[in-house]
Amino acid sequence: MSKDSAKSLLEHIEELRQRLLRALLALVIGTIISAIFAERLLEWLTAPIGGLGNLKAIEVTENVGVFMQVSLLGGVTLAMPVILYQMWRFIAPALYRHERRYVYLLAPLATLLFVSGVLFTYYVMLPTAVPFLMGFISIPTTPRPANYISFVTNLMFWVGLSFETPLVIFFLARVRVVNHRQLIHHWRIALLLIAVIAAVVTPTPDPINMGLVMAPLILLYGLSIILARIAYRPRPS
Repeated sequence: MSKDSAKSLLEHIEELRQRLLRALLALVIGTIISAIFAERLLEWLTAPIGGLGNLKAIEVTENVGVFMQVSLLGGVTLAMPVILYQMWRFIAPALYRHERRYVYLLAPLATLLFVSGVLFTYYVMLPTAVPFLMGFISIPTTPRPANYISFVTNLMFWVGLSFETPLVIFFLARVRVVNHRQLIHHWRIALLLIAVIAAVVTPTPDPINMGLVMAPLILLYGLSIILARIAYRPRPS
């Protein structure tokens, strides 16, 4: 390895270290800010079961653990723009100008889709799933804070992640792995996969909640076809 190559590698490592430190600092600041409002966030998350008063901790450290979990979750959310910006600044020099334009479009869209999935979980899925689960057979149920918060946050994360499907399809179309014609032709397979995803993500076995998850995913698949049509570029002959 030449001296210039070694110097360039060291410069990249140093830049990566600086970017990671800034992202970590943003995470720490975001977590501290989130901790101030953690109790309000907990009240919002527990609204589907009637509020914090309907939770019952059975371990001494459980409340502290839930408080820290929610604070960290809020900190990640607040710091995400800074984290994404630091990642973008690190990889931007290696991208072509037209590829950078796609990043400017996809980054806000990715955030919007994920937040849409989270809000869909909270306002549509939980109001139907929680009463079903707590009323299943005649056994009194008092949720534990750790169990309930993990259940809600995991559900929000996976549904939010599934809402990112159009961007995944856009990327695959951009690198010519799929195209819009294939997506249209294989709609039956896509419908089956959507049903499997809905069955895995849905916390209850009833068809109502499964249908609630499938409906937006089917619409997002339609959006994926449109984005694939925009992104796909045939190879030059």
